[in-house]
Amino acid sequence: MQRTARNLFIFLILLISGLSLNAQKIVYSEYDRDDTRKMDFEIIGKIGGNYLIYKNTRSKVWITVYDNELQQLDKVEQDFLPSSDKLINVDFFPYGDFAYMIYQYQKKNVVYCMATRINGNGRNIGEPLELDTTHIGFNSSNKIYNVVTSEDRSRICAFKINSHNRRLFLMSTLLFDDKLQLKKITRLEIPMEERNENLGDFTLNNDGDLVFTRFFRGNNDNIMRASLMVKYAEADKIMEQPLEMSKIALDELHVKVDNVNKRFFLTSFYSPERRASIEGLYFFCWDKASNKMLYEKTLPISEEIRQEVKGEASIKTAFDDFFIRNFIFRRDGGFILGSESFYTTSRFNNWNRWDYLYGTPYNNLYYNNNYYNPYYNNSYYNSRFGSTQSVRYHADNLAVFAFNGKGEMEWHNVIGKAQFNDESDDMISYSVVNTGDALHFLTNMQERRNNLLTDYSIVADGTLNRNPTLKNLDRGYDFLPKYGKQVSSRVMIIPCIYRNYICFAKIDYNLAN
Repeated sequence: MQRTARNLFIFLILLISGLSLNAQKIVYSEYDRDDTRKMDFEIIGKIGGNYLIYKNTRSKVWITVYDNELQQLDKVEQDFLPSSDKLINVDFFPYGDFAYMIYQYQKKNVVYCMATRINGNGRNIGEPLELDTTHIGFNSSNKIYNVVTSEDRSRICAFKINSHNRRLFLMSTLLFDDKLQLKKITRLEIPMEERNENLGDFTLNNDGDLVFTRFFRGNNDNIMRASLMVKYAEADKIMEQPLEMSKIALDELHVKVDNVNKRFFLTSFYSPERRASIEGLYFFCWDKASNKMLYEKTLPISEEIRQEVKGEASIKTAFDDFFIRNFIFRRDGGFILGSESFYTTSRFNNWNRWDYLYGTPYNNLYYNNNYYNPYYNNSYYNSRFGSTQSVRYHADNLAVFAFNGKGEMEWHNVIGKAQFNDESDDMISYSVVNTGDALHFLTNMQERRNNLLTDYSIVADGTLNRNPTLKNLDRGYDFLPKYGKQVSSRVMIIPCIYRNYICFAKIDYNLAN
């Protein structure tokens, strides 16, 4: 009798434990007949208790409002916006009870940068505010203004870069507070010594400092020279700090700001020489308080790690298809890097990192008729609508690294996967949910010829877990995890394809406690 009671107790404990692990909840939105697969959309976030999603079908623009169970409450046409052929770009910056919509459009030969507030019911509050205008002599199809916001949303910066003179870029910045009150307007000249010099990866810290890079790259080649560039909030000039990299060649430079410790970080994969295999990781750390470099170092990747991630590659070339996807700070000054193997194959061309990394293989719109777009040149380009060539997209293993505040590695882990999709990369790759106690990596894994959304979590000491199958994971929904967005501390919204329509799924980790 005692043994039976003990076994029953153990069974109940395991059952309760299993239910706790399985407690993440998924709910789905209903699709609308306008929500076709080629619809443009953006997950705005949770505003005033509702979830807002922007949708654009080229013929109309609206914001759909959902409740906590993703039941549609309203579908609000944004009729104050110009017609879709005049609308160039829309960005959203969510706050607690409203979101800023910052959009740009062209009327005759003027491009307008405008802002308005959207409430939790998806409706425009007040009159749109003109932030800036630019006179041009052509029809623009790509955005002229770029807008970035600080981590705490206290500062917003809109900037544009006139590259008519390739030897001298003219940069204009407008810094606003969270009420869209203009704090500082600055016009700067940036000498560009050589044709293949570029600017890239802009970010804004909580003080309003605009941080970015200047780099020299040959034709589809490695970065051979680079600088950290900082336009401090109240300054009328740019601070430039050249990087010491005489013996290495960099790949893509990524910029992040550590607002807690007041630091600026640059990181990249590096090679020992141009067009050589990836050898390791490069770090540069600048301290704002002391106005000096804290450290600059390279970290070769060991053969042990290469063996874990190489797949069908050799030990030497194991990281040649890897790209840095995530850079997450810890409060102690340490940080976590997430990287992924990503490449394409086709009947016509073999994958080559240098030919495909720095812009898509199908077009070259890096310059927009005298206005420079620092974000267009991105290896992780959006190919939801396919290409004119027969291409297979691959997204394989994930490598995750953790470092302390001195840039020393603490641990690493590898999530094994082998994904591919023809003509589009929308269903491959992954997204990350930071729940505070763990990082959740959500990705599609193929099981019995079906894509199954799978949740891997990594905790603070680097322990990797494959979590039980998410509850309510209905058949017929194909997830697009790379387009997902974390909308609160423990809630993620991910778009899905259902019967060739776009709908959305909400994954709630609050129930896992």
